[in-house]
Amino acid sequence: MTNIVDENIIKYIQELHNEKIEILNELRKYADFNNIPILQPETEQLMRVLLKILKPKEILEIGTAIGYSSIMMSQNLGDEFRITTIEINPQLVDIALKNIKNANLENHIQVIEGDAALVMPHLTKEYDLIFIDANKSKYIDYFNMGSKLLKKGGIIISDNVLFKGMTASDGPVKRRKRTIVENMRNYLKHITNIDGYETSIIPIGDGIALTYKED
Repeated sequence: MTNIVDENIIKYIQELHNEKIEILNELRKYADFNNIPILQPETEQLMRVLLKILKPKEILEIGTAIGYSSIMMSQNLGDEFRITTIEINPQLVDIALKNIKNANLENHIQVIEGDAALVMPHLTKEYDLIFIDANKSKYIDYFNMGSKLLKKGGIIISDNVLFKGMTASDGPVKRRKRTIVENMRNYLKHITNIDGYETSIIPIGDGIALTYKED
């Protein structure tokens, strides 16, 4: 549990939203048991609403993990959409492919195995939405490469940007967390001061940033 918002409020919000899709319930249990980070429920609910509003047709996800986010996004889109998702860990790629097949989404979700920083320069599509949820040290690189692939009027969603509240804390940070915190602070400064983009940082889940590419 994070300390961005009072834990009683988080618990209350999470209890309001019961997952109705069985495969997502099973994947969340699997992730919890195996300590694999996936979307927090309250962040997921925000993304569900955004997806229904934005109705993106082409999505790029950086950080597939077990395929949870891709499958969740698919459940909130129409019939005509395509998700390209990149994962560096071959074991997670295998698990994600299995889960995507079980969800009957092979025709909508393409998993690319590799380092996103090396894969993204070779992508040629334009995307309506880019979701960043991977190596925190490379968020600025992912954003800069992703911004070239993002359509005007598109949005980049970045997860975990407040990193358990430590990004915004004035207090001491444990040594093993300092690099991540510094990376997140640099990232947020970057995306809130870049010309041609508008960013909102929302203290929900582990912190999420919404960045809109202006027309």
